[in-house]
Amino acid sequence: MRKAAKGGMMEVAMGRLAAQNAQSDDAKSFGKRMVTDHSKANDELKSIAAKKGVKLPSKEPTQKWSSDKAYMDMMVKDHEKDLAEFKEEANRGTDSDVKKFAEDTAKVLDLAKATQSKLQ
Repeated sequence: MRKAAKGGMMEVAMGRLAAQNAQSDDAKSFGKRMVTDHSKANDELKSIAAKKGVKLPSKEPTQKWSSDKAYMDMMVKDHEKDLAEFKEEANRGTDSDVKKFAEDTAKVLDLAKATQSKLQ
């Protein structure tokens, strides 16, 4: 849960930067979606963590904008890592709330790859 919270906060922070600074409409749109989706997922994760007595990190990461391509490359790499971790939790986890969260949030990779391919 802690890894997911940290990653979710980073994706929201980078999504805000993409929504503001991206040159491509696709990257801007993806950034906005990351803010919306990950803000919702972060709130859900906070609720689960509170019920389980787990303290999540609260410090929002500081990120810098470099380019649309660098952003999308990072998002694909990050979501591939997240997907592997979420699949592991969904398959082997013992907590049904955490397993459901992992299953529900593991679906963004295809969108990230499609957006990345438009920037090549």
